[in-house]
Amino acid sequence: MWDFSVATTIALVLRTWPFVLLRLVVHVGIAFGFIAGTGAGAGIGWAIGLAFGEDGEITGALIGALAGFGLVCGVLWWVRQYLIYLVKAGHVAAMDALLRGGTLPGGQDQISYAVAMVKARFLEVNLLFGLDLLIRGVVRALVGILNLVTGWIPGFKTLNDFVSAVLKIALGLVDEVILAYIIRREGEPPAQAARDGLVLYAQNAGALIRNAVWIALFEYAATALIFLFLLGPAIGLAYALPGGLTGFGVVFAAILAWALKAALIEPLSIAALLQAYDIAIRGQTPDPDWTARLDGASSAFRDLAARFPSGRRAPWGPGPAGTDPAAPA
Repeated sequence: MWDFSVATTIALVLRTWPFVLLRLVVHVGIAFGFIAGTGAGAGIGWAIGLAFGEDGEITGALIGALAGFGLVCGVLWWVRQYLIYLVKAGHVAAMDALLRGGTLPGGQDQISYAVAMVKARFLEVNLLFGLDLLIRGVVRALVGILNLVTGWIPGFKTLNDFVSAVLKIALGLVDEVILAYIIRREGEPPAQAARDGLVLYAQNAGALIRNAVWIALFEYAATALIFLFLLGPAIGLAYALPGGLTGFGVVFAAILAWALKAALIEPLSIAALLQAYDIAIRGQTPDPDWTARLDGASSAFRDLAARFPSGRRAPWGPGPAGTDPAAPA
């Protein structure tokens, strides 16, 4: 079935509870920001729409709600890289350190300690963000390669669409896993470490995708349950909006379900996939054939090499010589 330990997965998340709490505050804050922005926009639109006669307030409320939602999206677009730097990277570093037998301080000190680990590898937040975007580009190429398994079969479009949807979720955590691999490789430029980590993932794709699909199915089920639990209160809140915009109740429930998934469910998924990846690559080195295949399939993968050629010191920040990432934890 899967290669990770459920007990270890839960233990990693519980031992990094300060980050879970931080994720909860950040993501629930984002969710309520969307709700507040949408509600305020609907209220303003309703007031303006009153001047336009019959049904003007409903149209105004709808336009205002959409404008408020878009405004919050715009604000988040500017702060997203800092959220990645503090929340995602730090939590991944903390869980991976524990997985390899390390120790971490407790409470608020744990967050400071883990973020310092990240800063030791990435001196500037925009560099980490740029690398994360390149890794995501490579992941999209991997989805395309894996789709070839069923894509050639006539009449299997529906199956292929389903496989694509599952793969996108299953591979959605690859950037976190590769980030952990980069932090392990302290003595190597992060761009080269990212290429090696992606190649190791690709050459073990069968086992890792099998584990990732189980994780994706768990996320689907957990998120659906959260959504159904929140749907009733969210619709009640929507009724309080001008014009009884009940349709936004579904949107509110979806936003809150996403926030709780990102805060509480996603850390479990990352901890599970970190274990599966660690087991799969143990004792292996990157396969040149897979390196060439990814070079041919992904411009983002080529960019990792082009921006930071082998043997050149990359401006990510030097680090002390690291341990062998393939060695048993």
